[in-house]
Amino acid sequence: QVQLVESGGGLVQAGGSLRLSCAASARTFSSYGMAWFRQAPGEEREFVAAINWSGGRTYYAASVKGRFTISRDNAKNTVALQMNSLKPEDTAVYYCAADERIQLLLQNQSSYWGQGTQVTVSS
Repeated sequence: QVQLVESGGGLVQAGGSLRLSCAASARTFSSYGMAWFRQAPGEEREFVAAINWSGGRTYYAASVKGRFTISRDNAKNTVALQMNSLKPEDTAVYYCAADERIQLLLQNQSSYWGQGTQVTVSS
């Protein structure tokens, strides 16, 4: 069982930055691929970014590539999402996810989900 707790959401103006963090309880955190998803009101959940177990491979949605950076610290059981040049369309609840099979994360699926953190970008 893996428990995920996100933090770092909030209200920011367009063009600003936020850093989301996710703390994981897994004893074998380094065996899990990690990802961030988001869901805006009335919209389906969408993939944002993923990182493999070692941090050596990262994946991004086209809409955030070049603006967002995903990273992990296996010693601290954490994964982060640095979000720069934020746009109003980035407004959503952001969810942290974990799965030993990163292929599932890339297919918008996961075995474990956090409770989400709200990100609001004002214009």
